[in-house]
Amino acid sequence: MPEEDVTRPLLPAGSDPDAIETLPCDDRPCPGELPAVGILGSGDFARSLATRLVASGYRALVGSRDPRRVPGNMFPDGAELVSQGEAAAGADGPVFVALYPEHYHTLVGLREALAGKVLVDVSNASRPNGSEPSNAERLARLFPRSAVVKGFNVVPTWALQAGACDGSRQVLICSDCPRSKAAVMELARRTGFSPVDLGGLGASGAIEEAPLRLFPSWGGPLLAALLLFLFFYGYGLLRHVLLPLLALGENHAYRLPLEAVNETLAAVAMVTLALVYLPGLLASVLQLSRGTKYRRFPAWLDGWLVRRKQLGLLSFLCAALHAVYSTCLALRRATQYRLLDAAYAQVKADVKHSWVEQEVWRSDLYLSCGILALGVLALLAVSSLPSVGNALSWREFTFVQSGLGYAALALAVAHTLFFGWDSAFLPQSYSYHLPPLFLLALVPPCVILVGRVLLAPPCLASRLAKIRRGWESFPGAAGTPEDRRLGI
Repeated sequence: MPEEDVTRPLLPAGSDPDAIETLPCDDRPCPGELPAVGILGSGDFARSLATRLVASGYRALVGSRDPRRVPGNMFPDGAELVSQGEAAAGADGPVFVALYPEHYHTLVGLREALAGKVLVDVSNASRPNGSEPSNAERLARLFPRSAVVKGFNVVPTWALQAGACDGSRQVLICSDCPRSKAAVMELARRTGFSPVDLGGLGASGAIEEAPLRLFPSWGGPLLAALLLFLFFYGYGLLRHVLLPLLALGENHAYRLPLEAVNETLAAVAMVTLALVYLPGLLASVLQLSRGTKYRRFPAWLDGWLVRRKQLGLLSFLCAALHAVYSTCLALRRATQYRLLDAAYAQVKADVKHSWVEQEVWRSDLYLSCGILALGVLALLAVSSLPSVGNALSWREFTFVQSGLGYAALALAVAHTLFFGWDSAFLPQSYSYHLPPLFLLALVPPCVILVGRVLLAPPCLASRLAKIRRGWESFPGAAGTPEDRRLGI
């Protein structure tokens, strides 16, 4: 660039910098114009909330029954520690009630100061309320001239301090006053959270009880996986330990800690993965038989469909544990003893080359299919994370969860078949007239794969696709086309 361009002044001589036209600001208030927010209470939640409010540009008035007893370094710079009356009177924005519900009655003397203001109830239920009023509804009865909003109770204190930087943090909000609810939702957005409107104050009971529910969508899948584990482990215990002990007096209890658990985990992983795709198969059969998608599935099938993600993650967990257990089998003392016995028998029989081509192929194919199945399952588990799934289009997500899911199921079946090889046809495999455990575990996934193949012909696949796109079939309507397009 020429030197004269660099030395040329940016402002003309004699111009006033203050007179330069600036870009217009939007209508949102600047940080100094944000309303003062009151907090009644000086505990951990109040401290975390004050930290978040100050960081977001709000003026925080923390009201304590005795401000002199609260150490000044407990709250961040910018938060004002005052009495509860001063916090109620000085707040021109929402007032958070950060007290336990049993202490709400101590605020009755502030009714006049809180009249016409928005009270945010952040309490949680200590037990299911049933038909009793919620904490927010009791607060609304104590302060009839204030607008009570339920919210911020499901946000942990550490998330309030750090904000929503570590992921999406939803704030469940409900109130009978739309204007007050909108004000609290705007505060939630400005502090970095995602407000979710759940309607009137009647929904406050469900919001308060939300923290009491521990993994509510995992109950059924966990119970199913536990029952499958108990069944397969009990079957192995009966077949390999109890019956040999009773019939022959042989003690094989050493199999219980490692071998039995390993076999059981493999069976549970495969059956649980089959349970992921069985409800979709049943739904397809129902839609084909009904000729429409506009009829509700049975309640049990609806619940099963929405819990497929949990079943898939449990299948991946069992498969990963099975891989670790299988790796550890070579390290145990029983395997070393068996290798020594086999080597001694080979030497005694003067066998110089023990290479068996068939067994080599069997073991390599068995291990290869197992590794591939575990890898695809890991991909399915990763794609089920919201941060990953949100980055995929619907077609990509469907391909991963459905197409690759069936591939994982087929690989798991091949892994088991190569493991069993021809032992399923040998009489000695059915000791005590009981089939091997892997044969029992093969039944559900084989049913799923066969059902998938039966639905694959174009005559059924195209009909199912048309039904899912809104067509309805009327096989009994004479003289009219079988399928019609819905006008919606």
